[in-house]
Amino acid sequence: MVELNRLRQDPANCVAALNKRHIAADTFVQTVLKLDEERRKLQTQLDEKLASQNKLSKEIGVFFKNGQQQEAQIAKEKTLEIKEAIKNLEPALRETSEKLQEALYKIPNIPQKAVPDGTTADHNEVVRTSGKIPDLPKGSMPHWELASRYNIIDFELGNKITGAGFPLYKGKGARVQRALINYFLDKNTAVGYEEYQPPHLVNEASGYGTGQLPDKEGQMYVVTEDNLYLIPTAEVPITNIFRDVILSETDLPVKCTAYTPCFRREAGSYGAHVRGLNRLHQFDKVEIVRIEKPEDSDAALQQMIQHVSMILDELELPYRILRLCGGDLGFTSAITYDFEVYSAAQERWLEVSSVSNFETYQANRLKLRYKNKEGKIQLAHTLNGSALALPRILAALLENNQTPDGIQIPKALQPYAGFECIN
Repeated sequence: MVELNRLRQDPANCVAALNKRHIAADTFVQTVLKLDEERRKLQTQLDEKLASQNKLSKEIGVFFKNGQQQEAQIAKEKTLEIKEAIKNLEPALRETSEKLQEALYKIPNIPQKAVPDGTTADHNEVVRTSGKIPDLPKGSMPHWELASRYNIIDFELGNKITGAGFPLYKGKGARVQRALINYFLDKNTAVGYEEYQPPHLVNEASGYGTGQLPDKEGQMYVVTEDNLYLIPTAEVPITNIFRDVILSETDLPVKCTAYTPCFRREAGSYGAHVRGLNRLHQFDKVEIVRIEKPEDSDAALQQMIQHVSMILDELELPYRILRLCGGDLGFTSAITYDFEVYSAAQERWLEVSSVSNFETYQANRLKLRYKNKEGKIQLAHTLNGSALALPRILAALLENNQTPDGIQIPKALQPYAGFECIN
């Protein structure tokens, strides 16, 4: 949630930055400022009435003590009038405060200066491209055909058991999944991320804390009877570990990693571009989350980008890094870099990671703060990234490493998989 003080102090620059998202920024900000002004007026009036009530109560006691019955009666009548005013002010203040909170929830994070202007993914900036795109042999197949040929992923059985978008991995396909998860976790813990195994369902407060709720697009699976949500990413439960927590400056940075299955409805996703592993309702992902001091978060973001790059280099996958434009930026992010690997058989780029700095946006919702050396309590910055999401990594590994004799496993992954080739 955008800090209210930031909107109060510099509304013009906030609107200018939010306009990169191509939303009705001025309307959103003015609505918040109007409600904030109304709330503050009501709060002032209520405080004044409460102070007057307290003052009169003391005076009434003095009047009775001094035998001033008439003066005491007049004061009591004034007290009744004040109580009636308080009775009307309290619900008005509560209602305005709720409206203000709802209005703040509708404003996305304010993009950083480095975020390019643009409305769609076509306007994202390619920051860097790395690796060599393989020249596949004649008769090469996309991963869904390879999965069937080598009997490693069964999309039809997954559809039978659950529905489309829930593949069944088996044999060496399941073993490669497990190998990738362990490999990613080991890479993350080796550079100081502490491993967690969080719940796969979260409550409403957790969803609001990291910005998944209110869920305008209806992309989260909800267990309605218990009002719980299946997680769309480990970011949600991991970041919520620190909800309503005040850290010490010496605790920072906090670095966490976790493997979880992820669940997304992906409503409205149809067509050939989502075939096979390209877009799923359930998929595996290893996440990295960081909590940083504000002055350190940009450097931390660059470290995360370098870390994901190193993993992709070791897997020998060609990839590119994109800086997302305002129109393609996630609701809670101040700046995001996407990683895409090249799928040689499909001849297209597939997103496998998003690395983002949320600055204080999530921390403000979470009430995630830290106390600095001078004893001042302030909001921390939160960051997260995929390291990595498995489905499209696996798709690219299968397609890019196919040979007439089978699918070669990258050297870095072989000790985890226990074999060198799928054949």
